[in-house]
Amino acid sequence: MFKRKAMDRLKEWKDMYAPGYAALLEGARRVGKSTIAEEFARENYRSYIKVDFANIEKDLKDVFDDIASLNVFFLRLQTVTGVTLYPRESVIIFDEIQRNPQVRQAIKYLVADGRYDYIETGSLISIKKNVKDILIPSEEYKIPVYPMDYEEFMWAIGNDTYGVLRDLYRQNTEVGNGINRKLMRDFRIYMAVGGMPQAVQAYVDGRDFMYIDSVKRAIIDLYIDDFRKIDPSGLIGKMYRSIPSQLATDKKRYVIASATKKRKTVRDLERFSDLVDSKTVIVCYNTLNPGVTLSQTRDYDSYKLYLSDTGLFTTMIFDAANDVGDNIYSRLLSDKLPADLGYLYENAAAQMMTAAGRELYYHTWAKDESTHYYEVDFLSQSGVKIIPFEIKSSITKTHRSLDEFCKKYSKSVGSAYLFSQKDVSKNGAIRMKPVYMLPFVLEEM
Repeated sequence: MFKRKAMDRLKEWKDMYAPGYAALLEGARRVGKSTIAEEFARENYRSYIKVDFANIEKDLKDVFDDIASLNVFFLRLQTVTGVTLYPRESVIIFDEIQRNPQVRQAIKYLVADGRYDYIETGSLISIKKNVKDILIPSEEYKIPVYPMDYEEFMWAIGNDTYGVLRDLYRQNTEVGNGINRKLMRDFRIYMAVGGMPQAVQAYVDGRDFMYIDSVKRAIIDLYIDDFRKIDPSGLIGKMYRSIPSQLATDKKRYVIASATKKRKTVRDLERFSDLVDSKTVIVCYNTLNPGVTLSQTRDYDSYKLYLSDTGLFTTMIFDAANDVGDNIYSRLLSDKLPADLGYLYENAAAQMMTAAGRELYYHTWAKDESTHYYEVDFLSQSGVKIIPFEIKSSITKTHRSLDEFCKKYSKSVGSAYLFSQKDVSKNGAIRMKPVYMLPFVLEEM
């Protein structure tokens, strides 16, 4: 079991919100929700029962046909599972709760009873067919579970330098070329493997990148199968698979029609909504006037999409290649990829910002007397100030869009950052940081 930050959130729920609320671990498939729930139950309760609605036997399923009488329900549940429940010392895990919406609706009455605690896990939890005809309980303490972030990855591989990285960041001085190269190489390993626990486990076990890539491809295929169950047309899967190619073309926004190869329809907008609800993607919205606020001027029709896991993104970048193996990954790890793959680093930044609980925004605007545009990759907010971020794959001092943004919105901008592989420095008003320091900037905001 890997150390996961969601365990701390569960401890907070148990200490402060149970039994009045059930914990809901929500996230994409294969991010570790079930493992986290069961490990937490094992460490913090006298006993627990796990009910996996994705793989439930008939005898156990029949127990849930009638839960009107909770005394009878709990007796039957203990009899079928062979587990004794102890008031205020036991927890019941409802795994993949979206597969049994009626049980999710009953959470209201189960937590009101107060005898036991409840942990729900769910993927595709908000998809319309999974909440149709039920009253979604308000007694849920929602805990998002993401792919493993960089710190969790470092814990998993036994690298104890993350705290040192934080200390280096706080010094606000150059790390040194040799140390920075090593730290960037470590970060590129994370970009290659990603944060899906199965892929991380394969890396920890010493498997080669060909094997790790096959693990990630299996997860991608699983997502595509899930999308087809939601929508048999297969168009959601096409929307998902087109994300790397659309970022590669440097478009100002994601275009649904480019993915589906047909004119956008109202049904396509519903498919897009289902894709977002699957938590397999990250949405970054264009904000039309960041000088006002980011959220209030968000353009719901203009956005970019990233994958929730950069490791899966890395695999999908090379999906068209036949030689996806150690040679391709060695090019990434040795920093010999083409310079136009900067959007791989953008995806890593999007994942880190999402894991830090930040909504994602960007801004684009026309250059004077030109058909070209300026664009700032990401915007965040610290108090009343806007913090713009540019992400570069190469070691560069070029940041024209960032300069123009700071000039255009000078009254609203706080610090401005360019993240790349370059060591800590400053260029005018722009703070230059290596990309592995992005989480520490977010911590200070």
